[in-house]
Amino acid sequence: MSALFPTYNRWNIAVQSAEGTVVTDVNGKQYLDFVSGIAVCNLGHRHPHVQTGIEQQLNQYWHVSNLFTIPIQEEVASLLVAHSAGDYVFFCNSGAEANEAALKLARKHTGRHKVITFRQSFHGRTFATMAATGQEKVYSGFGPLLPEFIHLPLNDVDALKQAMSEEVAAVMLEVVQGEGGVRPVDPAFLQTASELCQQHGALLIIDEVQTGIGRTGKPFAYQHFDVEPDIITAAKGLGSGIPVGAMIGKAFLKESFGPGVHGSTFGGNPIAMAAAKATLEVVFDPAFLQDVQEKGRYLLALLHDALASLDIVKDVRGLGLLVGIECQTDVAPLLPLIHENGLLVLSAGPSVIRLLPPLVVTKAEIDEAVDILTNVLNNANASAVL
Repeated sequence: MSALFPTYNRWNIAVQSAEGTVVTDVNGKQYLDFVSGIAVCNLGHRHPHVQTGIEQQLNQYWHVSNLFTIPIQEEVASLLVAHSAGDYVFFCNSGAEANEAALKLARKHTGRHKVITFRQSFHGRTFATMAATGQEKVYSGFGPLLPEFIHLPLNDVDALKQAMSEEVAAVMLEVVQGEGGVRPVDPAFLQTASELCQQHGALLIIDEVQTGIGRTGKPFAYQHFDVEPDIITAAKGLGSGIPVGAMIGKAFLKESFGPGVHGSTFGGNPIAMAAAKATLEVVFDPAFLQDVQEKGRYLLALLHDALASLDIVKDVRGLGLLVGIECQTDVAPLLPLIHENGLLVLSAGPSVIRLLPPLVVTKAEIDEAVDILTNVLNNANASAVL
């Protein structure tokens, strides 16, 4: 009997090892990994440059606390600032912590309380981020929730205009709702949100926890659009599997986050920073990002061609290497079948198969993955599995 709380619906796969784009279970079966630890292992498993960076830091020091100046924190912060709209960085350990920091900063800076977020969003499982999340299944049973969070339908310009006022501290959104079904924001809606924030003195917070660090072929997904957020949050792919979170904010916010206002014992841990530095050195290379964009287009085109004739497939959508296949019914019975065929994928809500391959995936591996998906979906199309 497991001594773990049963907080996860775990797959029947026990991992022995992982390298590159391949996960091997305890029975020796190999899987092509299109989950990447849920958008964490963007460089695949045990990337040599990241491993070398971690090993070097292990031989220097592991932890000293943020009472000290830690040079590698400055290096990682400089990389994030150089490739984003932000000017200052706060380090933490996860996406939820980064979003929590963003919400605290928004309220502290503006002196306001209301925060607008969107239905089907996911921002974390702490009390503030749970209240921000627009999915009842995440916050059900944990009431009363923190007040003053307003959940609007994504891409509804009229609803956003009606909700905006001088009482709103921030609008918080994902450029692509990952957990909410791989649903991209409409460019015109994002532009309107940015303009409304400026008009009303609210902050625009973009949650890049899943979409950031090269996942869409840009350092951050908002860079596909003509907007500049006031606050960006990142985590997941930032440390290649070592827990790292970051909140990146504009210069005018600096004085609102002074000593004692917020903090983290482990945030900016030297080993985590070594992983982040090495990761960013690879991911932020322009040629690498261009390759991600090309492979993302290739994957989407291949899926459209392969699945267009299947009645059970409702839509194929995504940005870069974050792709969703929306089906007409529940996809839960399909996941074990896909896994048995040697491909790891996951769901995004009840009807969407989500693909999150490592950014180092090859076109040959994309071909292999699409073949497996096509075969399973073809068989399911005429069966009772759905």
